[in-house]
Amino acid sequence: MCETKGRTPKLDTVGSFLRPEVLKKAREQFSNGEISKEQLTEIENQEIIKLVEKQKELGLEVITDGEFRQSYWHLDFFWGFEGVEHNFMPRGYQFHGEETKNDSARLTGKIRFTNNHPYLGYFAFLKSLAGENHIARQSIPAPAQLYAELLRESNADKVAEFYPDRAEFLSDLSKAYRDAILAFYELGCRDLKIDDCTWGMLCDANFWKTMAGENYNPDLLKETYLKLNNDALQDLPADLRISTHVCRGNYHSTWATSGGYEPVADTLFAKENVGNFYLEFDDDRSGDFAPLRFVPENKNVVLGLITSKNPTLEQKENIIARIKEASQFVSLDRLSLSPQCGFASTEEGNILTEEDQWNKIKLVKEIADEVWK
Repeated sequence: MCETKGRTPKLDTVGSFLRPEVLKKAREQFSNGEISKEQLTEIENQEIIKLVEKQKELGLEVITDGEFRQSYWHLDFFWGFEGVEHNFMPRGYQFHGEETKNDSARLTGKIRFTNNHPYLGYFAFLKSLAGENHIARQSIPAPAQLYAELLRESNADKVAEFYPDRAEFLSDLSKAYRDAILAFYELGCRDLKIDDCTWGMLCDANFWKTMAGENYNPDLLKETYLKLNNDALQDLPADLRISTHVCRGNYHSTWATSGGYEPVADTLFAKENVGNFYLEFDDDRSGDFAPLRFVPENKNVVLGLITSKNPTLEQKENIIARIKEASQFVSLDRLSLSPQCGFASTEEGNILTEEDQWNKIKLVKEIADEVWK
């Protein structure tokens, strides 16, 4: 049986893939009332089956469902908690040259995880396709990401209404996540990744001055995010591989923030209870590799050196040189390679074709085979 404990694949992905046109059409038809939920689910199932076979064909050891049942990398998961609803803000998030859709999540009561959460069924289906020689990965947004969304603008009024005691809010949020993680584990999940833009936002002082004002306290935010995430990850089974992916925004090939990892490295890398960091390093906005000096010797780094934002294929020699450069801070045996983010963090997807997407994965494999042969 394929086993991940204590080891990170050298060829990896962040997990989301471009939605096929047949799936996009089906989701539109469902939204318009032209097909039933059952018909949409069957189309999703068939497209996920094809996607899993493609991932296996290309040599991926860890497979995902491409997030094909989701609109967003984060919000759909939030909406599955008891006490959280789908709402709309006056505006979306402002990315570089583009504004996102305005969907959000806010409280309707106390936060709880229940076995009615739809992601449990999503994972069970993926696990049934993985087989004995491949690993089914479940990706979920970080607890800190839900905290940030629930306190976003007018959403914060509902937090104050249902949680006059902020400590209870933090405790319930982390517990809901821990309960979710253990439920995935009971279904056979042994590889779980938490996706987290909050650290990427803290890397960009200008972004936070816009979001939180000149007097925001980044050190307090770092400690809050760390506690939320670590409380959710405490006392988990030893054979559950836990990772985090840190992103600076990925929406329709645009980005939200810039800045190297130095402002958060001493907290995130040194103290978060994960064994693996998936980090974007695909352009100058991500800074240099020096902050990797904070990564403990018992943790791994997956270098996101291949961009998922455009179709241009990187030069293999340049990527190999950058891996060598990163190995000055983290030993080569603890490094791996992946695209810098998913290809479709939201259902819109990035601006490249499915062929471009698979060419990127093929390049990652070619380089990984050469570097870690």
